[in-house]
Amino acid sequence: MRTIDIPSYITRPIYVERMNPLVGMDVIKVLVGQRRVGKSYLLYHVVDMIKERDPACPILYINKELTAFDDIRTHADLLDVAGRQLGSSGRGCILIDEVQEIDNWPRALRSLAAEKRFDIYCTGSNAEMLSGDIATLLAGRAIEVPVRGLSYGEFLAFHRLEESDESLQRYLRYGGLPHLVDLELTDRVVYEYLGNLYHVILFKDVVARYRIRNFDFLERLVRFLADSVGSLVTAKRISDYLKSQRVRISPNAVLDYLAHLCHACFLAKIHRADVIGRRIFAIGEKYYFEDLGLRHAVKPFVQQDIGKVLENLVYHHLRVCGWQVTTGRLDRREIDFVATRPGETLYVQVAYLLADEATHARELGNLLAIPDNYPKMVVSMDPVIGAGHKGIRHLHIREFLLTAW
Repeated sequence: MRTIDIPSYITRPIYVERMNPLVGMDVIKVLVGQRRVGKSYLLYHVVDMIKERDPACPILYINKELTAFDDIRTHADLLDVAGRQLGSSGRGCILIDEVQEIDNWPRALRSLAAEKRFDIYCTGSNAEMLSGDIATLLAGRAIEVPVRGLSYGEFLAFHRLEESDESLQRYLRYGGLPHLVDLELTDRVVYEYLGNLYHVILFKDVVARYRIRNFDFLERLVRFLADSVGSLVTAKRISDYLKSQRVRISPNAVLDYLAHLCHACFLAKIHRADVIGRRIFAIGEKYYFEDLGLRHAVKPFVQQDIGKVLENLVYHHLRVCGWQVTTGRLDRREIDFVATRPGETLYVQVAYLLADEATHARELGNLLAIPDNYPKMVVSMDPVIGAGHKGIRHLHIREFLLTAW
């Protein structure tokens, strides 16, 4: 059996808490997230958790990003390796990194799970492929664990930084990909890495996987979305914009490209929903970047974009904390985020500064119009935060990002 060379890693408590009750469960654990978001290191931590509980447990580890595992190409290869290395009886653990690189992988995992003697974990960088197969071929046999970039608190821990305005600015500029801990936090070094990663994601997870031919349009679309963070977007609006740039493409083709970018876990789409009835509107969504550093690799960060950046940060933190998120509409009022979990709802407005009475009245007025008693808050970068107004909390972005809502 191949030995597992586990490098040193920094523990991410939020995911340890989520994975700990799943260890040993008779269900396939699927970790899904963007490339370089830290899924492999979470698998290393799972290995240590398994060894701590049962030092004698046989473990099969496969990393499809390493050439050492090139011989495992199909579901038959995977079943053969599992049979040879784990035997035909007794329990064992199987961990597969980037499982989508194995042809017909759900068939193999379904067969292994049916034996009810393996503790199975896998990772993948394609939300469509994994979610679709989990819902069909692996229905009832798998649980999906979304993995995202570092929260602000994790960013401070990884980089051994004190909490401060300067640390927040670094997080705003560079994002939360874990590998940055091995790099010098300067624009030259970080954006060279992020620029290379951006092209890897586009070429490998979008162009190659979906056989994209119009790469020029794909890049134009990403740049448009980088400039439209937090704005309602429709396929027609994008199509009309591109026509103004002398690029002609149908709204249906735009929808396909948007879906591909979301499936690659590069972008996240949130729907617009009625605040009262929770009805999802058919037209108009917002798109956010899964990592702000990658957004800035596409469109360099400028201070004029701070409102968009803050909104993207708040969205990311809500998702890290396990909330489902939509953008809300109440008559003609817009609520930036309506976050829900079983039995819970949270309303959040985001503003750079509540600099004048008009801004203050607009942001708080939208929340005050909601006819329920769920928590409501405004998040901003105002240097002096008051006590709130009529039950609505007003938080500095740093306080919001350091709270595990």
